[in-house]
Amino acid sequence: MSKRDYYDVLGVSKDASKDEIKKAYRKLARKYHPDVSQEEGASDKFKEAKEAYEVLSNQQKRAQYDQFGHAGAQQGGQGFGGGFNAEGFGDFGDIFDMFFGGGGRQRDPNAPRKGQDLQYTMEIQFEEAVFGKDTTIHIPKEEECETCEGSGAKPGSDVKTCSQCNGAGQLNVEQNTPFGRVVNRRVCNQCEGTGQEIEDKCTTCGGSGRVKKRKKIDINIPGGIDDGQQIRVSGQGGPGVNGGPPGDLFVVVRVRRHEFFERDGDDILCEMPITFTQAALGDEMEVPTVHGKVKLKIPAGTQTGTHFRLKGKGAPNVHGYGQGDQHILVKVIVPKNMNDRQKEILREFHEITSDEEIDEQSDSLFTRMKRAFKG
Repeated sequence: MSKRDYYDVLGVSKDASKDEIKKAYRKLARKYHPDVSQEEGASDKFKEAKEAYEVLSNQQKRAQYDQFGHAGAQQGGQGFGGGFNAEGFGDFGDIFDMFFGGGGRQRDPNAPRKGQDLQYTMEIQFEEAVFGKDTTIHIPKEEECETCEGSGAKPGSDVKTCSQCNGAGQLNVEQNTPFGRVVNRRVCNQCEGTGQEIEDKCTTCGGSGRVKKRKKIDINIPGGIDDGQQIRVSGQGGPGVNGGPPGDLFVVVRVRRHEFFERDGDDILCEMPITFTQAALGDEMEVPTVHGKVKLKIPAGTQTGTHFRLKGKGAPNVHGYGQGDQHILVKVIVPKNMNDRQKEILREFHEITSDEEIDEQSDSLFTRMKRAFKG
């Protein structure tokens, strides 16, 4: 597979500054680092971004890349003057041909090639991400023309070898340069690189061998999938070329925000308000989970910020490794508008509560500060 342009990988322009390149790389590294990202293919995207940054952040390597592409970058910024090994240089054979007049590898334009991968983004509810669902999507995509079976020719007509390139799909164009006579390969403009000529084109596809359709595809969303993760649907991408296999479809899942639930991996977080009375005296109350309401015992003297764990009430692991928990963060609500009777009771409570009782119950920062100011 040919490498992507390094500037496209980082999402910067070709005249981007060093700081812009560094900023773009750090953003991608935070998103795709294998230690933090659960997205499928994140490791490969991280390596791709790192490779691009290593080249574009180096002034000499960047200059070589701007002039000679990936082959120049892989020379380590040393140019083409020293010894080298062409293995692993991607399209280095084409560069060799350009400078030295041929001898590089010839690509067969009629060889089978895998179709293009497609991407589709779908939005689902929070609960659907937790429990999973079967759904159907409709996407516009190209498919092989059934009339001509992808050949582009009218059924019964002949497909001939291109008379201009003799089936190679490419033409050698000679030019005189300061380096001498240079032979450069270009796509044949008569057959557009196919190596074939169609005299009588298929009326259904107009000779392209493909037709656009709105395809219905069944999708299984696994329980536990999280926002940004992908589902790969094998063979549902673009049609293959010259009898090659079709590409794949990658469905990117976006999960709508919930009113009060949040995801943290397989765990679910929820903030629950309780009254001052419930916190002080304790209570048993019903709390919501994605699995339904459950009873939670609030011990007397519960402080705001206390966490409670409901084992197994989170989301299932998308890879089948167990079940997450639900964590409830208690927030004690202080009443804002009290009547005279309520105020009277609280003042009475304050008067009969001694400092020693407070000290016995808490060694908080507030208590330590009070001791310091007294002494």
